[in-house]
Amino acid sequence: MWLTGKYIHDYYKVLEVDYDATDEKIRLNYRRLALKWHPDKHKGDNAVTEKFQEINEAYKVLSDPVKRLDYDHSGNYDVHRYTLQEYLSRFKGMILTCNGLGIGDASIWAHQLMDSSDYRDI
Repeated sequence: MWLTGKYIHDYYKVLEVDYDATDEKIRLNYRRLALKWHPDKHKGDNAVTEKFQEINEAYKVLSDPVKRLDYDHSGNYDVHRYTLQEYLSRFKGMILTCNGLGIGDASIWAHQLMDSSDYRDI
């Protein structure tokens, strides 16, 4: 859903996947969540219908390589809404390439990213 050029929801969170999730992981989580939140299982509950529509919307964007790239470049960047792990996961491509662009020593960020993966299941 768009709001003044920005997405309202973080589609990765909606589909409960990491920001670097494979197409297969996105598809599997979509199927699991679509079955769980299907309106036929929860007759008459408008909140469930909205959740189901949100899941479908997220899948339409993240399953299409062009739309996903556009979303990743112009999507939800409200940094204050992310934990450190989510932030590092979402932006690790940019963080790890900063050194290649001559932007200081990226090894500190790379080290933090590696260390933070130990806490993924917490």
